[in-house]
Amino acid sequence: MMRAGACPDNRAQGPLPPQCPSGTLFYMVRQQVDYGAEGILLAGAGRAILLQLANPAIGRGVAAHSTFTQRPVNRLKGTLTYVYGIVYGTQEQVTEVRRRVNQAHVPVRRTPDESSAGYNAYDPALQLWVAATLYDTALTIIEKIQGPLADDAADAMYQDYARIGTALQLPPDMWPKDRAAFARYWEEQLSSLHAEDEGVRVGRGLLFPEHAAFWYRAIMPAARFLTAGLLPDQLRKDFGLPWSDRHQRRYDRTWRILAVAYPVLPQRIRHWFKDYCLGELEKDLQRNGRSRERQGTGA
Repeated sequence: MMRAGACPDNRAQGPLPPQCPSGTLFYMVRQQVDYGAEGILLAGAGRAILLQLANPAIGRGVAAHSTFTQRPVNRLKGTLTYVYGIVYGTQEQVTEVRRRVNQAHVPVRRTPDESSAGYNAYDPALQLWVAATLYDTALTIIEKIQGPLADDAADAMYQDYARIGTALQLPPDMWPKDRAAFARYWEEQLSSLHAEDEGVRVGRGLLFPEHAAFWYRAIMPAARFLTAGLLPDQLRKDFGLPWSDRHQRRYDRTWRILAVAYPVLPQRIRHWFKDYCLGELEKDLQRNGRSRERQGTGA
């Protein structure tokens, strides 16, 4: 039964009901517009990051080279600018975000030795896992808001996230060929996933910041709660996140409220962060272009 005042299932036919005007999420679904721009995906950021850190090689590399815990907002913005650039950007923007990520990955490598099993940010298997966590988290969040997607919409979303992975060093044939193949890959990875000390240390530093801005520390209780609820039980235990039946009831209630409130927000609000990140990326490109022009003139 449809909730009072809610939009009907996204696969329904016929005219748009009055509670689902142009610009709402339901309208966007019916027009088969991409999901990746939806701001609600930020609710899954903690889940995606902890799933990545639970991979031992990624956990070791981030612990040794990343400034995530010192600059969490900047790092999150950088990651999402890459995602938005690949999916929505111009060719110039795609080239720029690829350059930034590849440059950041250059020092993130260590040969295995007696004290470390090593890591390499250019490892395609690790890049596959990172892209997989972004896709699965995005799908999880969207379906909590919208319900199960129609096959054509789900397939389009899956292909968008394939581009996020294969834009770097991940060969296209390593990305699971369809959603069924991805589900098998995902379950296989989760069955053996266990966070080691380095990944746990970084993850808890993000979830329990000591020196971050006040506003960031103020939102972290809610962020920790949503992150814990979205994680598999084993990873909650690995990262020391308590969970109980009372937590679960509150978590389920939270998503029921969001599923009613979020879809009716105007698109300019729902897509604000995507538009902001791409706008800042374009400003950077323009500044760099003017700087090169001045250098050329001076020469």
